[in-house]
Amino acid sequence: MAKLAKLLPLVRGSAPEDSNQAKVLDAALVAFLDFGIKRTSMVEVARRGGLSLATLYRRFAGKSDLIEAVGLRLARQFIADADAAVHAEIERDASAQDQIVALFIAFIEGLRGNQLLGRLLKTEPEVVLPFLTVQGAPVIELGRDYLAEFITRLQSEDKLPEYDPLPLAEMVARNALSLALTPQTVIPLDDEAALRQFAIDHVLPGFRIQ
Repeated sequence: MAKLAKLLPLVRGSAPEDSNQAKVLDAALVAFLDFGIKRTSMVEVARRGGLSLATLYRRFAGKSDLIEAVGLRLARQFIADADAAVHAEIERDASAQDQIVALFIAFIEGLRGNQLLGRLLKTEPEVVLPFLTVQGAPVIELGRDYLAEFITRLQSEDKLPEYDPLPLAEMVARNALSLALTPQTVIPLDDEAALRQFAIDHVLPGFRIQ
């Protein structure tokens, strides 16, 4: 938990990243894409980020911490993009049903369109999988907290009944991560109308819509 407490402030919260932090994470991501994660050294990231190796190690104790920070940043961006897609499609005052279905569709489309994740899972699964499984708590927490805030907002607008949003939010976040890791499914991903009906039949009941 101490490690999580250190890394999460780098990728969440309303304050923008400081310029040096953004440069480091940008440089690391580009290097990962160019060389792969295993072949990218801390020396290369420091060079691309325009800082000394000692400074990089003051920010990240090791390459594993850097990989996790880049991954968490990408997870945060994924959530932000899904949220933006929902509000681009429907009004904020839409019914809970419409907002939940729209969010489900946005998450599915985002997962399916995530070429970076798909590439890394194919080329370097032994590097990526630990951060999404046994070390996946930070990613799940980001998704869980976003969904809990989403549910709480709908409750405050009297669109959902009162209940503790965290268990449901965590279950949904875990299921989303499972779908990202194992995309083979009977869920009708290629048919938007059928996917919407799936959400109505199987996702909405979990939110206890009255």
